[in-house]
Amino acid sequence: MTRERLILGALLAAAFLLPAVVRSPYVLHMGVLAGIYVILTLSLNLVTGFCGQFSLGHAGFYGIGAYTAALLAVTWGSSFVPNLLAAAVAAGVAGFLIGLPTLRLGGIYLAMATLGFGEIIHLVLLNWLAVTRGPLGIPAIPGPALFGLDLATPARQYYVALVLVVLATVVVSRLVDSSFGEAIQAIREDEVAAEALGIPTTRLKVVSFTLSAALAGVAGAFFAHYATFVSPGSFTLVESILVLSLLVFGGMGSVEGSIAGAIVLTVAPEVFRFLAEYRMVIYGVILLGLILFRPQGLLGGISLGLTRRPATSPDRGPREAGAAP
Repeated sequence: MTRERLILGALLAAAFLLPAVVRSPYVLHMGVLAGIYVILTLSLNLVTGFCGQFSLGHAGFYGIGAYTAALLAVTWGSSFVPNLLAAAVAAGVAGFLIGLPTLRLGGIYLAMATLGFGEIIHLVLLNWLAVTRGPLGIPAIPGPALFGLDLATPARQYYVALVLVVLATVVVSRLVDSSFGEAIQAIREDEVAAEALGIPTTRLKVVSFTLSAALAGVAGAFFAHYATFVSPGSFTLVESILVLSLLVFGGMGSVEGSIAGAIVLTVAPEVFRFLAEYRMVIYGVILLGLILFRPQGLLGGISLGLTRRPATSPDRGPREAGAAP
């Protein structure tokens, strides 16, 4: 375990020192985007990777968090930290209300239900002109600030993203290592057997869905304050599929995989930008190669000590998400 802790410490130190070594605003911008996607991937991993419930509507919770923060900041002048909390509550409540009826479903039915939810949220954002301004979006959102300190500089925004990533990682890791985490992983492996052991499967699925949505709402709130503009185009089905791709690439049921997958697939298209039209082909080849040669994901089955044990074994992935037992 000491070796894993040393590796984690070195990686965290490297992340902390990045703004001192690389002063390019563009590189720091990519770091912030990677941080946002790490939080989103961790949140989806909680419900899909660890609980085994397949969701295609995660962009909906992301959008609810972003618009909640944007409206509070622009309309009522609310500050950054309260907006993060309000966004988490709003997205969490939405997750609870959607999860309560839909999580009794399984497999493709659950996927279709969550996909429909995501599309409904996108259409509401697009057409509720009196509140969301529709396709015009909400501009002039103030940048993040804390106790009067302006955090809207590239380096400070990067550190805000880093702090949120660390907090999200700690929260998800502690949840996974708790009795709650053991119970939802039992649901993922065999829901009938879990029920036979007295595990309240429906209730725990709803709780995991609610927590997942709340964490996605935090990512949305930070995105709104970082970009200073939100519009419905940022919260479509494509975004949900992207987050799912990051999760599958990194490894479902792996906290380390969520972080690695989000960082690699956020940075990779920019690394290959000099290849112009071929960069997305290379991006696709990377995804396809990983699926063929390492289906459990980049870090699936590999533990760096963030949790007591890897949830996905090296020789097989988790049971098909949401499949009926």
